[in-house]
This record gives sequence, structure tokens and C-alpha cells, in this order.
Amino acid sequence: MKLTLKIWRQKGPKDKGSFIDYPMNDVSPEMSMLECLDVLNESLIERGEEPVAFEHDCREGICGSCGFMINGIAHGPLPATTVCQLTMRHFKDGQELVIEPWRAAAFPQIKDLVVDRRAFDRIIASGGYVSVSTGNAPDGNTIPVGKEIADRAMDAAACIGCGACVAACPNAAAALFTGAKIAHLSVLPQGEVERDHRAVNMVAQMNTESFGGCTNIGECTGVCPKEIPLEVIATMNRDYIRGSWKKRDNEVKTIAPVVGWGAGSKL
Repeated sequence: MKLTLKIWRQKGPKDKGSFIDYPMNDVSPEMSMLECLDVLNESLIERGEEPVAFEHDCREGICGSCGFMINGIAHGPLPATTVCQLTMRHFKDGQELVIEPWRAAAFPQIKDLVVDRRAFDRIIASGGYVSVSTGNAPDGNTIPVGKEIADRAMDAAACIGCGACVAACPNAAAALFTGAKIAHLSVLPQGEVERDHRAVNMVAQMNTESFGGCTNIGECTGVCPKEIPLEVIATMNRDYIRGSWKKRDNEVKTIAPVVGWGAGSKL
């Protein structure tokens, strides 16, 4: 196959970037997109040029490290597929592929196709875990979990944090990612204890980052390589509202004796 890769090149965060064309004349249809970039980089190194910087790790569609736009679509034209699993046979001979990084204020540019996605890490650190003691690992049937609930948890837990949802969203919102990380814990018994303040803390952290607001357009789930359902955003909103009201009630109960409200006073 013959292809032309039109790749965004940018030396650093403060440098001006531009697209550069790279003709490739011997592309195997069985190559993955990342393997195609590997071949390109080998030829660039042989010519003494700077290789294209891009992220990767497992190359099995699990880690979420890789990801960029191909002809305006996050991860490329094949649904439910990461760029490391996207093979070149899905493109036409002689086609031009425009390759550029995720474009979002919350994902600052680092170099070429690499962006800083640590905003996701900070959202997880704010509450995306179970910290209460659960003791030793119980037998599989000790805590009964219905199949419907287990399926919902597993669907949300499939999120790999690649950032495609943010890149595809016109508002650059992180609601699908945050909703998935909240939902997969909130529906299980182990996550129930911290359910309310988990949602409040994670949504608050999401709002302090440079993500936009969710307007339920649905582009996020359309490009998600793990097909995270849009319903996780509803779960996040519900838990956030409930947690916010409980937090408010607790604050009122704490303040009431200080301002002199009696035990029988009504708010």
C-alpha cells in the first residue's frame, strides 16, 4: 500500500507546530497504526531526522497510553478500536491520513502526538478508589451481587483512560471518563460506604481542571474504544446531587448549635 501520513510535528509546548507530509510506499495491510509509525521513525532515524513522538505501552488495547486523531476521528475510523489495534487494511491505497494529537486545554501539548493527561490522574486521586478496610479477600459468593449490577460495574470499569472522549467532545468535557470511574465503584457493595463523597470530590476535581461542561452530545461514547455507555454520566450526576445534599445537611447540623438554633428548630 501507498499512503501519505500528514503528521502534526511540534518540538515542545512553547514551540509552533505544523503538519508535515510523509509519503510511505510499502505499507503492509497487516501493520497496526503504531507499527506504521515505527517503520516511519526507522526511516527518519536513518536519514538523521527527529522521529515522531507518540505514546504507547501494551499495544493490546488495554493500557490506554496510545491515542490520537486520524482524519478528525479519535482512534481512527473503526469503532471500538484503539490506534494500536487499528490495522492499515482499513484504509485505501493512496489515501492521505491526517494525524494529530488530542486537542483539549486540559491536555497540554508536550511533543508531536504526545499530550499531558495527568488531569485524569488527579481526578482518580481525588476519590476513584475504595479506602475502607475490606479485610481479606472473601469467597466469590460471600457478597451476593446480581448479574445486572455486575454487568453495569464491568461495563464502566472497562474505561482505559485514553482521553478519546475528551478529544471528541465539542466542549472537551471529561464527564464520560469521570462517570465511568465513579459508576464502576458506586454500584457495588464495596464502594457504597464512600459513594457520596467520592462523587462530590471527583466532580469537584474535574471542575477545577480545564475540562468543559457536558451537554450530552454523545460524541464521547461514539469514539470510546471500550464503548462506555452514556448512562455512566447519569450515575455520576445522581451520586453528585445526592452527595452534595448530604454534605450540605451535615454542614447545617454542625453549624446549628453555634448560631443558637434549638433542638426543635426547623430549617
